[in-house]
Amino acid sequence: MNRILVCDDDREIVEAIEIYLLQEGYEVIKAYDGAEALEILKKQAVDLLIIDVMMPKLDGIRATLKIREESSIPIIILSAKSEDSDKILGLNIGADDYLTKPSCRR
Repeated sequence: MNRILVCDDDREIVEAIEIYLLQEGYEVIKAYDGAEALEILKKQAVDLLIIDVMMPKLDGIRATLKIREESSIPIIILSAKSEDSDKILGLNIGADDYLTKPSCRR
């Protein structure tokens, strides 16, 4: 079974992603900031990381940079930041893909 680490400070987003991934047969590990994600990666084998950019303690950009120093694990950035410059930065620092979260307009 493939193991996916989902990292976002918004617990509702993590839970929603987990529901979909579990339905597809993936094992899900959850983290709520970049520092926690780094600690998990030191202790467990993970097949994919889905990470947000804007988080407390250690943001997704800095976490991705640190991960790339030691690992080539696939990384998908999932962010509310939708500017082309944000996407370019994410890909340039080592992410394999950059997806924009759907906006919630009320």
